[in-house]
Amino acid sequence: MNARRKTCRDMSDVRTEIDALDREIVALLADRLHFIGEAARIKASRDAVRDEPRVEDVIAKVRAAASAAGMNPDFIEPIYRDLVERSIAHEFGEFDRLHK
Repeated sequence: MNARRKTCRDMSDVRTEIDALDREIVALLADRLHFIGEAARIKASRDAVRDEPRVEDVIAKVRAAASAAGMNPDFIEPIYRDLVERSIAHEFGEFDRLHK
């Protein structure tokens, strides 16, 4: 069992733990979006923004990480597919902004 996972006394404990995790998740997503911007800056061609083999690589890695964490990979995959699509859309916007 993950050392962070604990038994809560009541719903207040549950909500406190979820709120703390949500703050961490948002901070991590902000970091991820920063690196999406870095990709937009570094890529020489707009055609390089959508990279299907990389999308499938990310999904495979996330599914493996979910399994390793004791989580059903079918739960995380659609969340990550949406995240990746939104990230690609953001990268297109950043690419266009940076490479005028």
